[in-house]
Amino acid sequence: MRLFQRGQRSLFGEILDWMLTPLLLLVPVSIGVTWLVAQGIANRPFDRALEFNARTLAKMVGMREGELHFQLPEAASEILRADGTDSVYYQVLGANKHLLAGDAEVPMPDDEEPPGEVLLRDDKLRGLPVRIASTWIEIPQASGPPMRVMVQIAETREKQQLLAAEIIKGVLLPQFAILPLAVLLIWLALVRGIKPLSELEDRIRERRSDDLSPLDDSSVPVEVAPLVGSVNGLLMRLKDSLATQKRFLADAAHQLKTPLAGLRMQADLAQRDGANAEDLKQSLKQIRRSSMRATHTVNQLLALARAEVGGGSLAPQNCDLARLAIEVVREAVPRAMDKRIDLGYDGHQPGAPGVQLEGYPTLLKELIRNLLDNAIAYTPSSAEKPGVVTLRVLGDPFGQVVVLQVEDSGPGISEADRELVFEPFYRVLGNDADGSGLGLPIVIEIARQHDATVSLEDAHPGRKPPGSRFSVRFEAKPRKKRPA
Repeated sequence: MRLFQRGQRSLFGEILDWMLTPLLLLVPVSIGVTWLVAQGIANRPFDRALEFNARTLAKMVGMREGELHFQLPEAASEILRADGTDSVYYQVLGANKHLLAGDAEVPMPDDEEPPGEVLLRDDKLRGLPVRIASTWIEIPQASGPPMRVMVQIAETREKQQLLAAEIIKGVLLPQFAILPLAVLLIWLALVRGIKPLSELEDRIRERRSDDLSPLDDSSVPVEVAPLVGSVNGLLMRLKDSLATQKRFLADAAHQLKTPLAGLRMQADLAQRDGANAEDLKQSLKQIRRSSMRATHTVNQLLALARAEVGGGSLAPQNCDLARLAIEVVREAVPRAMDKRIDLGYDGHQPGAPGVQLEGYPTLLKELIRNLLDNAIAYTPSSAEKPGVVTLRVLGDPFGQVVVLQVEDSGPGISEADRELVFEPFYRVLGNDADGSGLGLPIVIEIARQHDATVSLEDAHPGRKPPGSRFSVRFEAKPRKKRPA
């Protein structure tokens, strides 16, 4: 039951509902219980009086000259008729329920009680509710068994109802007077109880947009402290994310500035006085190289952004990792041939058991493409000694793991640089290959979207050069889509 309907849920209203609803529901229950208790209290003294009068009338029954005799003194008769509010009736029945004295209309009891006990019951007499006390007595006879006589006395219930009403008024009227005060006190207590939340709201509202420092949880209630702790954790993650974005933008601007500056310089050289055709051709060549480098950097930035949000906006599909890998290898063949690199695929074929997984095909191809591009770019090759780049997809249907490996015969990566190469824009010193330093961060982000792990090791330990081997381990069993 909701006492206050709102378009938006209110903590204040919810608590008020749950406190006032039981309170108001208890009011009719309290009235009913009070009525029953008042009836019992009001009936008790009148029942005792009826029982006493019934026993008194029973004492007035006796035998005289062998006949049953009942004599009601005038004083007792006056007492029975002295009540100006209620009417009192009595009845004395002899043998075979013969009316000896009193009112014949007094109803008979359903059961016959043992002699000497007084039975109290509710009934109706002449259309009015009455309270009746009845008892059976035994009158000894000179010969034969005792004679059973029933004595009844009935009284209307006006005085009981009036007394019960007075008791109810005395009990309920103070409750109705206290109820509004209780509601007011509950309201004030709730206002006071949620005041720390209002103060917390004011502190958050007054903060500057760039203030991501943790909230002070020392002045909030214990129940709110976990919420403040969660908000502080979110603020810290947001602060780290903003710092990463700022660093990323600064690095991106720096990376784009270099090829753009080269473009401008080569354009100036091409326009200088006395430049011959050969100089102009060389400048155009450098302009082409710088523009390609800028385009590659922009494409990598877009790929990284797409990888960061791809898992939340796409629906996972059942992917054959071997088929995707072979498609990427075919796309990379022309570039490998230009560099005289022996590019090959070695692993399970498409459709083989254990190479299927749930994921995002576009992102998986981007992951494979970046690993292959890095291997081709950083692997030295010549006609006399061609470089070797091998892509593998290894399925393990029993262990529910799919492993993607890209292995090259390049100079390898030192242990000191193996953690750093996954940072954006980091490039190993002493290498003149063109690159933006974003390929491996893209690989890491796409692997994270697929709950996969990326590792790096020497392809041929102990050999010179040792080469590099990148391994990406996927779970082959279907997995649920991660929440956005």
